[in-house]
Amino acid sequence: MKQIFKKIVVAIITLEAKILINRKKPTIIAITGSVGKTSAKDAIYTVLKDTVHARKSQKSYNSEIGVPLSVLGLKNGWNNPILWAKNIFDGALAAFFASEYPEVLVLEVGVDRPGDMKHLTQWLTPDIVVLTRLPDVPVHVEYFNTPEDVIAEKMQLVHSLKEDGVLIYNNDDERIREEIKNIRQQSFGFSRYSPSHFNTCGDHVVYKEGKAVGVECVLEHIGEEVIFCVYGSLGVQHAYNYAAAIAVGTQFDIPLFDASKALKKHTPPPGRMRIIEGTKGTLILDDTYNSSPVASQLALATVKDLTGVGKKIVVLGDMLELGKYSAREHERTGEQVAKSADVLMTLGLRARKIAEGALENGMSEKVIFQYDDIDRAGHELLEMIEPGDVILIKASQGIRAEKLVERLMLHPEQAKELLCRQDRAWREIEVVK
Repeated sequence: MKQIFKKIVVAIITLEAKILINRKKPTIIAITGSVGKTSAKDAIYTVLKDTVHARKSQKSYNSEIGVPLSVLGLKNGWNNPILWAKNIFDGALAAFFASEYPEVLVLEVGVDRPGDMKHLTQWLTPDIVVLTRLPDVPVHVEYFNTPEDVIAEKMQLVHSLKEDGVLIYNNDDERIREEIKNIRQQSFGFSRYSPSHFNTCGDHVVYKEGKAVGVECVLEHIGEEVIFCVYGSLGVQHAYNYAAAIAVGTQFDIPLFDASKALKKHTPPPGRMRIIEGTKGTLILDDTYNSSPVASQLALATVKDLTGVGKKIVVLGDMLELGKYSAREHERTGEQVAKSADVLMTLGLRARKIAEGALENGMSEKVIFQYDDIDRAGHELLEMIEPGDVILIKASQGIRAEKLVERLMLHPEQAKELLCRQDRAWREIEVVK
């Protein structure tokens, strides 16, 4: 009965969204890829919002339910039939009678199962597609036959571009370069890999009073250079997201300087390598929104490059929805842990393979700790940490590792503002075992 109700709701709000788009004809920017969609979407919106009337997907609304809700400007009704009835009514009002509507929609578009993108592109035709990254083992691969099938599913969005549409893509991703042909293109990436339309270089961590506070990069486009800064978060992935945002801005005639200035006030969304002050004088890197092999690699590389810190402690939980690739990818992550961290703590059954990989690659068993219970892990981690330590915490959504971050924060009363999944509905969901 629940699935039937969901299908009916999705069909109705999708029809309403389609009617609204056909009536108001906004410029549609659609962001997809296997990592960085939400962060790129938020950065793009920051660049555009002071120049054009724009709306972005709220949080990570990127599914068959999330995309039409974003188009209609409505919130998720979760498991409340009354809220969904209200959404349907309000959606009808918007579809047929709304007079004021954004000129630009900045939409995050994802896939969980085969056929998801096909259903979305039957009614959603973007003017601009931003393609972040297509890793060898993407998240959700468990529900597809091969990683290539996941990529093909996401590429359907690119093929749905309007005739005069533009693809803005990560030029450092070899798989993307192999996939795109005969499409108007603008590329972004680091010049040390291959020349791009928007070349990024000189990325380095910014320190203040001995503590990491963000990342600074240089971007060059047609002989013009600008510096852009990512404050409150670490990781090279933010450089890609900001470069993509600046590239999108040029499609709306926003100068590079103005775009970089707007981004100085931007903070990446919660749970994406956010810098949080920890108890006992520690620094937390909160990367708990989700996890995948490539995202874990990027996070560990960031930890490895940090200087002037105490112990580098990484707390890594299960990476879910990897199917037959799960054991291998967890072990490969462990291999990188051995090169990047001083202490490893794992959360969950699958993450035990991370510990095995770290042990096999030279990490001492004396600094490897394994847990199935977040409360116990938090208790023992509190006893271990010392001033100056850096703690990376990363896991898939189902592990709910943000609860561990909340326990370690110096100011846990700020959890609702700083952490992901703080809605009442999320806080009531049980941790995946």
